[in-house]
Amino acid sequence: MKILLFLLLTMALSAEDLRNKIDHIIVIYLENRSFDNVFRGFEKADTSDKPLYPYSQQIDRNKNVYTTLPMGEKSIQAGFSSALNNQPFLLDTTVSHTGMIPDLVHRFYQNRLQINGGSNDRFVDISDEKGLSMGYHDMRDSAMWRYAKEFTLCDRFFAAAFGGSFLNHQWLIAARTPYVGTESSVSRYVLDERGEIIRDGILTPDGYAVNTIQPYYPPFKAKYSDPALRLKPLEYDTIGDRLSDKNISWSWYSGGFDVALLGRGDAIHYQYHHNPFLYFSRYAPHTQGRQHLKDEKAFFSELEEGKLPNVVFFKPSAEDNQHPGYASIKAADKKLSQIVEAVRSNPSVWKKSLIIVTYDENGGLWDHVAPPVSDRWGPGTRIPALIISPYAKKAYVDHTEYDTTSILRFIEWRYTLESLGERRSNNLLNSLE
Repeated sequence: MKILLFLLLTMALSAEDLRNKIDHIIVIYLENRSFDNVFRGFEKADTSDKPLYPYSQQIDRNKNVYTTLPMGEKSIQAGFSSALNNQPFLLDTTVSHTGMIPDLVHRFYQNRLQINGGSNDRFVDISDEKGLSMGYHDMRDSAMWRYAKEFTLCDRFFAAAFGGSFLNHQWLIAARTPYVGTESSVSRYVLDERGEIIRDGILTPDGYAVNTIQPYYPPFKAKYSDPALRLKPLEYDTIGDRLSDKNISWSWYSGGFDVALLGRGDAIHYQYHHNPFLYFSRYAPHTQGRQHLKDEKAFFSELEEGKLPNVVFFKPSAEDNQHPGYASIKAADKKLSQIVEAVRSNPSVWKKSLIIVTYDENGGLWDHVAPPVSDRWGPGTRIPALIISPYAKKAYVDHTEYDTTSILRFIEWRYTLESLGERRSNNLLNSLE
């Protein structure tokens, strides 16, 4: 008993010591890749080439196993064969790392159907690009893999929610799904008794916003000038509010934000729904909260000037975020390296920093690991996550179960904040020494 108490006390003291060493938490939030798509073949990780458990082959809507993988129209135009075996395949023989694979459907109920209770066997059936969803990249020469080999790779990290970017960005900062109501003119899903999709939509049948909708406040896409088509301002707390209440500095940096503020965001493919604070009344134009929303250029200048906030969210621009359809693997990998090396080359900042690299969601790309069951919103498909820090375990694969809200749990732990949302995900502490 005395030995157990001693060990518990030692662990508590160690965690407290670690808490005081980390002054900068930097979240780099990339786009739309599953774990198997990026890390297939990574040693000691659970990937589809050496899975811990067998996985199911893809089936059609009649539950018949595909003999070969059908392909969507854009995939065929890109040069992909429609006679591939029903198994994961290498994308790089058709599209290089400087090219772009087509975008794939990645919406709320579609993702839930693809997961199919954990079998993950309906990705091809549900996807608009069909067999493309089974593709993976050889990333062994990438900065992403280099950092994974040097620091900690989490191979049980899941998107917070089913589906796409809008909802997962909301969960990153607030751990909840916005409610619109059933009186809204915004389109709603219609589902049959089995949960199959009869009609696509933005809202759930009972009025929750789960797919992309534009923010009420500018900037937003020009074609959504009618306020009825945008999400009414949200009033509940975000992680930004909790940090501000304790006078802890923070910022959300996004590539292209200054251009978007000038009304030219559409021209650079700026993704307004990738800036989740725009949806909240406390971050409306001319409010004090809006001062926390900045262009990515401010990150590099503030880092150089020794003014980096305690908590940083970094959202790369469209061409740098790795999203299929408008970003290449190579460009995003270069941006990742630029950010990480900028921090590491500043010794006074690096020695106090923890960098979390992850993705918003899987982008419609298949992964073989079943997500855990938590609530009606998720978690969704498994995604890559790295912990880069002087305090991260070295050359380590962390098998602890995490999701996007684990980032919130870590921030809340570090700064003793009240927890957001109802989901109780694991903190990231097991990834640290």
